[in-house]
Amino acid sequence: MSPVSAVAPAKLNLALAVGTPRSDGFHDVATVYHAVSLYDEVVASAGEGLTVTIEGAKGVPIDGVPLDRSNLAAQAARLLAHETGQDPDVHLHIRKGIPVAGGMAGGSADAAAALVACDALWGTALPRAELLELAGRLGSDVPFAIVGGTALGVGRGEQLTPALARGRFEWVFAVADGGLSTPQVYAETDRLREGRVLPEPRVPDEMMAALRSGDAIALGEAMANDLQPAAVSLRPSLMRTLEVGDDVEALGSVVSGSGPTVAFLARDKEHSLDIAVALSASGTCRSVKRAHGPVGGARLGEER
Repeated sequence: MSPVSAVAPAKLNLALAVGTPRSDGFHDVATVYHAVSLYDEVVASAGEGLTVTIEGAKGVPIDGVPLDRSNLAAQAARLLAHETGQDPDVHLHIRKGIPVAGGMAGGSADAAAALVACDALWGTALPRAELLELAGRLGSDVPFAIVGGTALGVGRGEQLTPALARGRFEWVFAVADGGLSTPQVYAETDRLREGRVLPEPRVPDEMMAALRSGDAIALGEAMANDLQPAAVSLRPSLMRTLEVGDDVEALGSVVSGSGPTVAFLARDKEHSLDIAVALSASGTCRSVKRAHGPVGGARLGEER
């Protein structure tokens, strides 16, 4: 069998409303997912047993991503094999273009790409609905990594409805040193809100209206993340990063997911370059990435 490549995009939560903890340990959320043009690639090839290797851009080594059974791409391959009666004899080589532990669902993108690549490698040809069902069992963000575009997510975030979004938006991402643990950020969110009566999570009407009209200014004003106060509490240096965006008049800024990556919305490509230069010069982040959205979900073939 010839190796099969699949890519999947990073996600940004344009809005993320978080409810109280559920009995299963998760939180109900209402979020608007937005797929952006930062990609992870998974190359699946026949192997003896299930093995995983990983590299960064231009072959740079990557730290902080497990290569054992806990790797989400490995879990995806194992789940697909179990559900289709295959032996999970596959080697998965992951090329990372999405920040690790940055709140942009890189692990979920790897799982989605692994599902698509292994499905093609093994010729199992699962219907899309079945792939999405498996994706939801792997994690809250994995279904969206398959769907892509812009979508409303409820439940744990795995219940998706496509959102009407016009136009293209230009983004700049400030990637921080080190990651933040998603469970830790949720726990800190619960601590900061202890004793408060919280409403059912919902996406603001202003957000949906901005997407329908393609109005970047209104979108920037509507972006919000209930996890942001906790991320800033755990990583106070994020406040300075956010201030840099204000200084260069980004249309909006938000901590991406559980952080610590910070997303800035630009007016256009030229403005995105201005924001990127200011962030790079500020010394408040490890690296800066520019991207656009929305883009499609996981698919076969290396992104060009």
